[in-house]
Amino acid sequence: MKKYIQNKKVQLVFALIGAAGGFLYWKFVGCLDGTCPIRSVWYWSTLWGTAAGYLTGDIVNDFRTKRKKKREGANGEHKISEHN
Repeated sequence: MKKYIQNKKVQLVFALIGAAGGFLYWKFVGCLDGTCPIRSVWYWSTLWGTAAGYLTGDIVNDFRTKRKKKREGANGEHKISEHN
């Protein structure tokens, strides 16, 4: 479980931010008459906020991972050329 949390740290942080955002959206913007299926109850807007946050975190994590690999690859090529 610790390894999963460590691997998904960015996604989980974004999911928590999304959940808070979804709840606050329901609290301050929500639907008063109950005809809005997502905004009418707190748990739907919180759930959708969590999902959006997790997916955003996944995109950010992929971007960070690719950037890190690219940087490591560039450093590795640079080191090889110095030794030749």
